[in-house]
Amino acid sequence: MAGNREIFEQAINQGHSAAWDHNWNAAISSYARAVQEVPDDAEAHNSLGLALLQAKRYSDALKVYTRAHQLAPQDPIPLEKSADVLERLGRLNEAAQQYVTVAEMYLAARDLDKAIANWERATRLTPGLLQIHFRLAQSYERTGQRSNAVREYLTLAFNFRGNNDTQRALQAVERALRLEPTNPQALNTKQALQTGATVFVPKEFEMQQPESRAESFGAAAALADLANSDPDGPIGEATSTALADLAEQVLEGDLTAATTAIIQGIELHKAGEYQAALDLYKRADANGFRNEAMNMVMGAIYVKQSQWDDAARLLTRARNTASYRAGASHGMGQVLQGQTRYKEAGVALMEALRTVDTSLAMGKEEQSQLDAVYNALIPTLDRMEPADLSRMNERLIKWMVGPDWKRRVAETRRQLTETLSREGAGALTEVITEGSDEITDMVISIDSYMRQGLFTLAMDEAFHAIEFAPTYLPIHLRIAQILMEEGRIQPAITKYNIIANSFLARNQTARAAEILNEVISIAPTDTSLRTSLIDLLEKENRWEEVLEQYINLADAYNQLADMEQARATYQEAIRLAQRLGDNERRAQIMHRLADIDMSRFDLRQAMRTYEQIRSFAPNDERARRELVDVHFKLNNPLEAVKELDALLRIYATARQSEKIRVLLEELVTRMPNDMALRSRMAAVYRQLRRSNDAIEQLDALGQLQLEAGLYQDGCQTIKQIITLNPTDVEPYRRLLSKLGC
Repeated sequence: MAGNREIFEQAINQGHSAAWDHNWNAAISSYARAVQEVPDDAEAHNSLGLALLQAKRYSDALKVYTRAHQLAPQDPIPLEKSADVLERLGRLNEAAQQYVTVAEMYLAARDLDKAIANWERATRLTPGLLQIHFRLAQSYERTGQRSNAVREYLTLAFNFRGNNDTQRALQAVERALRLEPTNPQALNTKQALQTGATVFVPKEFEMQQPESRAESFGAAAALADLANSDPDGPIGEATSTALADLAEQVLEGDLTAATTAIIQGIELHKAGEYQAALDLYKRADANGFRNEAMNMVMGAIYVKQSQWDDAARLLTRARNTASYRAGASHGMGQVLQGQTRYKEAGVALMEALRTVDTSLAMGKEEQSQLDAVYNALIPTLDRMEPADLSRMNERLIKWMVGPDWKRRVAETRRQLTETLSREGAGALTEVITEGSDEITDMVISIDSYMRQGLFTLAMDEAFHAIEFAPTYLPIHLRIAQILMEEGRIQPAITKYNIIANSFLARNQTARAAEILNEVISIAPTDTSLRTSLIDLLEKENRWEEVLEQYINLADAYNQLADMEQARATYQEAIRLAQRLGDNERRAQIMHRLADIDMSRFDLRQAMRTYEQIRSFAPNDERARRELVDVHFKLNNPLEAVKELDALLRIYATARQSEKIRVLLEELVTRMPNDMALRSRMAAVYRQLRRSNDAIEQLDALGQLQLEAGLYQDGCQTIKQIITLNPTDVEPYRRLLSKLGC
């Protein structure tokens, strides 16, 4: 519909002037007037959407940008801006999909840089978009951004490994190594995939410009604005809901003594006169008015008055109502804490967090993911001491109050789960019970920066936090993680080592071991780390783990081509395995030792090692098989055949005829002139009723015997051939006659 163009242009210009002065309300008014005048102008809608966005009227901005997209479906800007709004509203999955759509539009317009930027934003919001990570990797590769391409291929490897698709994970790593053959993170990832170790999330790209960073921070602020949370936390919100439910119930019914008391009680409750309100609620209860809403409001007052038993009785009932569950659990946590029932209090508070957190989830999939997180967190309470539980509960109670408590719920859960996944259950105690609230806020900021790939900001915040709490180890751990994310592997390892030693100084050996294990998984060939871990485990008499680490240390020396150290370490592991009576591991280690000897062509030493294995593990097939080969290589055919017969007996006892056939065929192929092998091969074929194959072996055997002058043996072989009824038997009979047999 055409409007007055002069009025339209005037309104647009006024809107631009107001926007220039950051007077967003005036800009909104002017742009809205322009849109009213010319409703089908897409640019006017874009301008209005931007003003609404800057004024933090996100829902209105989303509607306007949606209309702008309808008016100009080929223009990516309205969709890109609406994705930004969705991100600020916390609707991250929708925002991610929108960014993907926008990227496709830019790609169609041959604007690869903008397509890449939108793909990046999508992957930051929703990890695991495999197709997008692959397209990003290809795009980076095409534009010569090798480091970024490597990171995307490693992200693919991480996700494929999480889906138990190791083959595709290795393919992704190989693509990364093709671009940067010496990239330490790629090499370590490949090593981890090949050995079944943990694969770590590759570092994100620190590519955001200041403007986009500001938008990210604006999104977080928007989420906080949207919360409008009751400062009393979940129990406050549940109480407000229950008061509204009570008011609705009494207004719908007849006016009685009970309902009159309820109405008066609600007014006093809202005015903060809790005891007077409680007295009126009791009067209503005495007159027969009781329900779950009453249980909730009365229970909340009893919590405020620290009347734990009365509060527990009422809140236990209120927890059965879904709309009160989070608040009732929050209140029960305070009740149980007051009753010094610390573990039960922790469970109740975690349940309050779970209920709030899952209620904010976007869809059933995210809700299931959050449930899984809490299912992993709650059992960690079993391993905490009462004093630590008490401190944890006090901090959780404190975190669930204030104007921004709902934001804190998500941040608290994220911090706890990241700690659990990165540092193990032992680290949860430090995070929750140590440090001040200021330090906790700093840790949350550090983690937020790290998630966004803003490692410089994360490091600055970490150093700032150390000024306040120089001995707070979770901060030092994050510094080590930032160094690792930035690819500064050796400084990170050094930092981890210092942290592990700090835990040792505090007699927290389990945490020290966790740290060392984590770093070793990142740098599996760092022998000093493994040596430190062995020393620690030996002090705790954890001999099974010591044995495992000795083997891993020897393997590391082997990979580093330090054969002497590898051999000496394997010998140490063998002695420990013998002391533990673990012959299975002892044999495994000795096989690795023999592999070193074989690689150095020290056949006699390898033979002695295999003979040792045979002495305490007579059914070790590999040892006997290797002995067969070693004896043949040392030109000891009699000993080789003796070992072969022993191995064949093992196969025969286990009724593994196929193994017998395959082994003999392999040996005959390698050593066709060995009469003992031909004889055994023929016997096996006869047992399998493969007459033609048996005749072929006996024919070759007879020829070898006759050439060696063993006429009697040759005659016996020819007679065996005749008994198998070959198709052309006459030549064999003539040969027998000629030999005088």
